[in-house]
Amino acid sequence: MEAFGSDEPALDVEVIAVGRDLLKHFGIDNVRLAVNTLGDQQTRDDYRKALVDYLEPHYEELSADSKTRLYKNPLRVLDSKDEQDQKFVEGAPSILDYLTPEAQAHFDEVQSLLKALDIPFEIDPTMVRGLDYYNHTIFEFMVNSKALGHGYTTICAGGRYNGLVEELGGPEMSGVGFGMGVERLLLLMQGEGVEFPDQHPLDAYLVGIGEGANAATLKVVQALRNQDFAADRDYLARKPKAQFKTADKLNAKYTLTIGEEELKTNTIHVKNMASGNEVTVPMADVLSGFAAVTANID
Repeated sequence: MEAFGSDEPALDVEVIAVGRDLLKHFGIDNVRLAVNTLGDQQTRDDYRKALVDYLEPHYEELSADSKTRLYKNPLRVLDSKDEQDQKFVEGAPSILDYLTPEAQAHFDEVQSLLKALDIPFEIDPTMVRGLDYYNHTIFEFMVNSKALGHGYTTICAGGRYNGLVEELGGPEMSGVGFGMGVERLLLLMQGEGVEFPDQHPLDAYLVGIGEGANAATLKVVQALRNQDFAADRDYLARKPKAQFKTADKLNAKYTLTIGEEELKTNTIHVKNMASGNEVTVPMADVLSGFAAVTANID
């Protein structure tokens, strides 16, 4: 999810709320929301210096990854899962102590609005994002499920990235958004016993006989979709027999056939696959009111 064009903390909160609602919609209720701020550029510059000053005396005791990160992106050291690094992370200075007044005001408003929406959250000052372009609000939704291993696992994460569009060659444009791990979500839903919704059943399958039926079947498919029916047709130039087989395989409720005779008379043949009832009707009736046509053969 991406939302561009506003610096307002309210947009940060709306994006977080959408992520929470999505997870609830997917049947995931036991989520933990962690939030933090990376502040503005001045905040990051000041905090980066303080973090390097704190970690430098422990350089030789850091993991190989953290040694590399210390001067390139010292904030990433806070995200290290290495047990040795964790000892130093616990005592590291907090970025919350280096926020400029503007950055503090932004983060205060985010917290206030989350509370106004009754969205529970925890502030995690050690949480960072792996990419340098984030600023101000960052967040992660985590779950504690055996389906994903032991402890809390992040399933949805994001934040604000006001300089990213410009960095990629676009205009100066603020942005905030999140990404969700689809594979993790599927594993989690299966592990939690969430029932997946059935796919929308196919209402109608169009069988076209002869090259002349190509445009007509395409027109009918689009018309049915505009009437909120799920419709499909053949796009492999197969013989009628193969098309009818596909309609049966897809469990289409109705099979609509357009051949040479139908093209001559501007009609269409409609069959209810369950009852076997069928009727030939004017093409215009299907294009404008398929529900009324099917009522006669249901």
